[in-house]
Amino acid sequence: MRKNMKTAIISVFIMNIEIIKAAVLGVVEGITEFLPVSSTGHLILAGDLLGFNDETAKTFEVFIQLGAILAVVWMYRTKLTSIIKSIGTEKTNRFLLNLLTAFLPAVFFGLIAHSFIKRHLFSPITVACALIAGGIAILVIERVVKKPVVMDIDNVSFKQALGIGMAQTLSLFPGVSRAGATIMGAMCFGLERKAATEFSFFLAIPTMFAAVSYDLLKTYHNLSINDIPVFAVGFIVSFFSALIVIKAFLGFVTKHTFDFFAVYRIIFGAAVLFYYVK
Repeated sequence: MRKNMKTAIISVFIMNIEIIKAAVLGVVEGITEFLPVSSTGHLILAGDLLGFNDETAKTFEVFIQLGAILAVVWMYRTKLTSIIKSIGTEKTNRFLLNLLTAFLPAVFFGLIAHSFIKRHLFSPITVACALIAGGIAILVIERVVKKPVVMDIDNVSFKQALGIGMAQTLSLFPGVSRAGATIMGAMCFGLERKAATEFSFFLAIPTMFAAVSYDLLKTYHNLSINDIPVFAVGFIVSFFSALIVIKAFLGFVTKHTFDFFAVYRIIFGAAVLFYYVK
C-alpha cells in the first residue's frame, strides 16, 4: 500500500513537471512563431535545455503550433469570414490565388527535403548559425530595400506572391524563421512593412496547417493517452501567448524597423554557439 502511494506521488510529481515544461514551451512557441526570430530554433534550444527532447517532445513541438495558427485565425476571423462569403469575386479570387502561389514553393521543396532536414539540420549549432545569418540579412535588407509600392495585401501581384513564396522556402532550414523569410521577402518585392507582416500572417495559415498535419501524420504513433494533459496545456498557452504577440507586433511594425530583431538574433545566436561549442 505504502509502495503504491509512493509510486502515485512520484507519478503526479513527474506529470506536474512535464506540464510546467509544456507551458514554458507553449509560451516560447506563441511568442516566437510570428516574429522574425525562428520559433523552431527557439523550441529546439528550449527543449534541449529543459531535457524535453525525446520523440514525444518532437511531436509536441509540432502540435502546439496549431495553437499559434488558430490565434491568427481568431485574430483575422472577420477578414476570413468576409473572404469565404465573397469567394467568386475578382478581388477575393486574386487574393486566394496569391496565397496559393506563395504557398506552393514551400510545399514542393518541403516534400523533397523534409527527411534530410529532420535528420541532419535540427541541432543547436545549425540553428545558431541560421539565427546569426538571418539577423545580418535583416540588417542588410532594411538598408537596401526600395520604397514600398504595395500598401495593402489585396493589391499584391502574382509575381510578388511567387517571390514571397520562394523566400518562404528558406525557412525550411531550422533557425531561419518562416515569419522572417516571408516578411523580408515581401519587403524586397515592394510590400510596405505592415502589409508584408499581414501577408506573412495569412500565408502562415495554409503553410503551417499543411506542415503540422504532415508531421503529425508521421509521428502520432509516438503518443499515448497520458500525453493529453501535457499537449493540451502547450496548445492553450501557445494560442493565448500568440494572440497577444500578434496584436503587439502589428502595432510595433507600423512605427519601427526590424533592426531590434536582427540584433537579438545575432546576440542570441552567438550565445548559443558559445554555450554549445565551448
